[in-house]
Amino acid sequence: MSSIQLHSIGPTMAKPRTRHSDEALFEDDYVLRTLGRIGYDPETALAELVANAWDAGAAKVKVIIPDEFEGLLTVEDDGHGMTSDQFRSRWMKLSYDRSKSQGDAVQFPSDRADWVRRAFGRNGVGRHGLLCFSDQYTVETWAGGELSTFVIGTRNRPSSPFYIIKEDHTRKAGHGTRLIVEIQKHLPKADAIRTVLSARFLHDPRFVVEVNGLSVPLSEHKGLIKSQVLDIAEGYKVEAHVVDATSSGRSTRYQGIAFWVNNRLVGMPSWSVGPTAVIDGRSRFAKRHAIVVQGGDAWLPQIEGDWSRFKKTDLTHQLFDAVNRYAQTVFDELSEDFIEEQSEDALMRNRETFRELPNGAKLEVARFTQELVHEQPGIPAESLNQAVKTFIRLQQARSGSSLLDRLMQLDEHDIDGLDRMLEQWTVQDALTVLDEIDNRLSVVAAIEKLGADENADELHTLHPLVTKARWLFGPEFDSSEFASNNTLQTVSKRIFKSRIEDTSFVNPRKRPDIVALKDSTLSVVGTEAFDSSADHLCTVRDVLLIELKKGRSTIGKNEVFQASGYVQDFIADGGIAGHPFISAFVVGHVLAPGLLKQDLTDADNRKRGCVIPTTYAQITDTANRRLHGLKARIPSKYDDLSGYALVEKIMGTESQASLIR
Repeated sequence: MSSIQLHSIGPTMAKPRTRHSDEALFEDDYVLRTLGRIGYDPETALAELVANAWDAGAAKVKVIIPDEFEGLLTVEDDGHGMTSDQFRSRWMKLSYDRSKSQGDAVQFPSDRADWVRRAFGRNGVGRHGLLCFSDQYTVETWAGGELSTFVIGTRNRPSSPFYIIKEDHTRKAGHGTRLIVEIQKHLPKADAIRTVLSARFLHDPRFVVEVNGLSVPLSEHKGLIKSQVLDIAEGYKVEAHVVDATSSGRSTRYQGIAFWVNNRLVGMPSWSVGPTAVIDGRSRFAKRHAIVVQGGDAWLPQIEGDWSRFKKTDLTHQLFDAVNRYAQTVFDELSEDFIEEQSEDALMRNRETFRELPNGAKLEVARFTQELVHEQPGIPAESLNQAVKTFIRLQQARSGSSLLDRLMQLDEHDIDGLDRMLEQWTVQDALTVLDEIDNRLSVVAAIEKLGADENADELHTLHPLVTKARWLFGPEFDSSEFASNNTLQTVSKRIFKSRIEDTSFVNPRKRPDIVALKDSTLSVVGTEAFDSSADHLCTVRDVLLIELKKGRSTIGKNEVFQASGYVQDFIADGGIAGHPFISAFVVGHVLAPGLLKQDLTDADNRKRGCVIPTTYAQITDTANRRLHGLKARIPSKYDDLSGYALVEKIMGTESQASLIR
């Protein structure tokens, strides 16, 4: 006899009652939103459902996947099943804690009482994998001679995130569970699912997963990279198989080296064999690969009676040594991509400080990271991260950029802050940064001397000096990332084509950022970035435009309007990928009264640029203030040098902090 009843999460229906404002409510898709990838990725959802069968002590799982939507997807296992009471206490409990309620060891049906297995489940979300395909599903589970059928819903019940719509009970022998759902979304592909599931559970040959009637034996697995026979001792050998299990699901609990003897798992897979750790199990390589070591019945006497491990014998010691050597060889062969991936991870975790280094220092850090991963392939990710962070700090100290940046960021009147910083500097710190400060003070002195010299050849001295010293215009431009590129050169030539001089005063190969106009000199540089919204294509992020007027000029409204036109032309040109912000400085000897900074927007009213009129005197005064008046305290150092001598000295000296590019 069967019966049909309506139920909430409890064993009996709750009586209707008035709802009060202090009661919790649930949105219709509450459970789905807590599932993460399980809720939208069929591979992850089905891997979790099969893992539930593993945890139920199953030996075989049958997955049936339909060819089209509205077909029935089923997952059936021969595990221990559940009684009606067990279903309510386990399945119908939010965030069911399997470890707390059932322990970490799998409970098997009586006919497999001698099997040993460690459970996957922990947080009780995997059982809801059917919600990836529909908001309603059916569970058939049988144990103790009774078959219980439950229809589970997740909609239109604000008092409960999921509930029993209908249940039925009848007699049935044996044990097992069958999950059924009509596919309304996320139709999986049977071949892809078969590969994923076989990869995730290949470590135990006594756990068979079939998808639409077919399973994938180890020898036919798509992820099988190589196989090799290892001779251990006379009459004793094993066969080692290396598998790429990239798509094996989220859990890495069973990745590692698995030993099979007579088609049965010995102990648990691990990247530690005997007393030796082959590689760090948290590394990308470890999460991606597995090694299966198969042996015949000759190895049976070397195994403990409960199959939990090998006995400690000379023969097993030789086995472990041989497998460890083989695993290390495999790692070396396959580690080129791994080294790149792990190095990239470490650099990405330190990207903010890494990107501020000069280009030469960046190469040093990248080379150090790759060499460290190659020399210590098992290095934990956190240890690698700390090592890279420390090396970056050493590079910053060596270049002086870190110390100088801190100095330049201080307010010009913050004497106490300056004193505190200087107290923290070591002698090496001071020596490192003094060369760079000296170079910058030389630039300030040279501009002051040339700006006051009416006979100065400013086109060949003052202009190239200023356009190289981007830090004069603000700390935000003091970065080696600002450079010319083909895009900026092409757009600049297109915008300024009618005003470009026939003969340039610089070698274009040496100064590709320079555009020589009839009445001024322009420098156009920018920074690039990868745009995640545009398939990670490279786009221009910021543009710095410096226009230096010739002939001891006065900057008035016309010059500012002209620069505004440049910025608008760059915005409207369409030849620059992305939506860069354009900072334009117009520099001359004299500034007309009343000129102010102009902000410019695009057609969508987004702020896209600004024009700042200024003089050589203003930029040198501002730079000197940022250097806290150091030049005024040591004037004699530059008094004996003319402006031309200073320019020659500066232009012939490489900067430690990417002053000149």
